[in-house]
Amino acid sequence: MSRSASRWQQIAEYALVGVTIVMAAVFATIAPGFLSLQNLINIALSIAVTGILAVGMTVVMVTGGIDLGVGSVIALTGVAAAMAAESTGSAVLIPLIAALGAGVLTGLVNGTLVAYLRVPAFVATLAMLTAARGLAFLISGGRSHGDLPDRFGWLGRSVVAGIPAPVIAMAVVMIAGAFILKRTVFGRHSYAVGGNVEAAWLAGINTRFVTWLVYVLNGLLAGLAGLTLASRLGAGVPSAGVQYELDVIAACVVGGTSLTGGRGTVAGTLSGTVFIGVLTNGLNLANVDPYVQKIALGLVIVVAVIGDQLGRGGAGATSPAV
Repeated sequence: MSRSASRWQQIAEYALVGVTIVMAAVFATIAPGFLSLQNLINIALSIAVTGILAVGMTVVMVTGGIDLGVGSVIALTGVAAAMAAESTGSAVLIPLIAALGAGVLTGLVNGTLVAYLRVPAFVATLAMLTAARGLAFLISGGRSHGDLPDRFGWLGRSVVAGIPAPVIAMAVVMIAGAFILKRTVFGRHSYAVGGNVEAAWLAGINTRFVTWLVYVLNGLLAGLAGLTLASRLGAGVPSAGVQYELDVIAACVVGGTSLTGGRGTVAGTLSGTVFIGVLTNGLNLANVDPYVQKIALGLVIVVAVIGDQLGRGGAGATSPAV
């Protein structure tokens, strides 16, 4: 990121944290129990799967891409993990391999279509949204698979030192994602591709490989998220994960990740994920109509996109890249 873009990103992150604190104070006033320990744990659990997915989406969006299929992919990977556990009796290793393997395969397909066959990311991942959901129903026979070993809940329902395992998994993924984006050559190349793909190519960056790799990484994290969700539900459910892609994209955009690439951080995505979790939980406790909640979330996304455009103009960003 350029210096001006980085400054804008920091301002947006600080502002979002401030808004989240004010919003939490309002909900604590109008919704008794909002600040209770159990409710805070509920918020953390509710955002864990979204947070894992959002790290992968952040990396994809930094390069100027997008993935509309992650909701269906976590259904597919969750079903793959549950069926592997049912058929083998394994609760950890084989389900983990099945979920991550299925996720990586979807990432390989997306990455190849976008990077090497020049299919627009919107079209390629929209096709994956439909195909992965169909495959999840096909291999599962259209039913949930819940005849699982007891230890299958190790990732979704266990607690370590008072902290739910999904929250720990989200934290580890976010730390790793932040390190990759900030401290590695691959991270710097991702920002370069998203800022100006032609300039990145002229600078000697293998732009196609970087684009391909971000989708593979996103698929891997979708597999982990699918396993986490299936472990928490205690079943592989082919209809799970509906509209997760919208929540994930919203968390990234609200956290300052640009829809046109070149800007975004994992810290901002974490802020956006927490903001949406607090907003949703607070509105639920305040007994706000679910349809009104969706309208509120839609308005938040629109405001975030407007802020992104204003920030991009102020930062003097260059042309978008795909």
